[in-house]
Amino acid sequence: MNFLRKILFPLAFLYWLITFIRNWLYDIGIFKSHSFDVPIIAVGNLSVGGTGKTPQIEYLIRLLSEKYYVAVLSRGYKRLSKGFVLADENATASSIGDEPYQFHSKFPKIQVAVDANRKNGIEQLLELSNKPEVILLDDAFQHRKVKAGLYVLLTAYDDLFCDDFILPFGNLRESALGKKRADMIIVTKCPKNLSELAQYEIKEKLQVKQLVYFTAIEYDDFVFGVDGKCSVSEIQQESSVLVAGIAKPKLFFDFLKNENNETIAFSDHHQFSTQDCEQILAKAKGRKIITTEKDFVRLNGLLPNSQLYYLPIKAVFLNANFDKTIEDYVGKSSRNG
Repeated sequence: MNFLRKILFPLAFLYWLITFIRNWLYDIGIFKSHSFDVPIIAVGNLSVGGTGKTPQIEYLIRLLSEKYYVAVLSRGYKRLSKGFVLADENATASSIGDEPYQFHSKFPKIQVAVDANRKNGIEQLLELSNKPEVILLDDAFQHRKVKAGLYVLLTAYDDLFCDDFILPFGNLRESALGKKRADMIIVTKCPKNLSELAQYEIKEKLQVKQLVYFTAIEYDDFVFGVDGKCSVSEIQQESSVLVAGIAKPKLFFDFLKNENNETIAFSDHHQFSTQDCEQILAKAKGRKIITTEKDFVRLNGLLPNSQLYYLPIKAVFLNANFDKTIEDYVGKSSRNG
């Protein structure tokens, strides 16, 4: 793969040029960005995945949904439906995508919608009788047809955008120059004991003027299934099969792995087939199957309830003031522009 990427290096320059021209045309107003009379927070990244957008969106939902009527608008990656879809009681991971379905299942008091055209999606949400007071755009940093009021850019601690290259030579969707559009940057998946000195050194390395925050992944004390739950300490001591179809499963595997566990990794957003499930069950041999929360919404119903469990995660901030920054923006914003 590394050799192939080196061969493709000339294509990386062409891809850089295309994305640079596109962004420049938006910057000078040739391509139009649309603003709306509602606070809009866009969460995204420069890389192709694995930065922890889902835990960050969930953090914002928890922060804002007690005070405001919140909607999450996503593209709905790999869904089977087309156009604008508002999640309801008939929604499934197939109809709206795994991450939107996870939001819909966990937070029934919010609206969840999908539309590849974020402008149209926002317009549809604002035409509803119970229109949202805040809209969270999931994975929309490059979707410049919409002008959000606040841009949150994520980058993973072990894979900073400043150490990466543009596709197909690296994993960046656009040049690291895109960082300038962010209002704040969050370094995700950090060690919980990351020192202030280490945080300062990362800020210097990123070479940004914006506010920089640091988060870590916090795992639940229990794994959950349709038929009940088990403590993580039990899982860490017994033999089970760990299954993940996410961009970077190493943290998940490392947290639960012991000498008796086996792991199976699939591609990000993998659509599990009958053959995949047979493979998982053959390896499990009656043991518990532990997966990620995002994979559970796709595996639920395909594997026995008695065996299948998922491990919830959430983002926790290592430095203060993030909540206040978000609350101040939403509280003061009546128009994004």
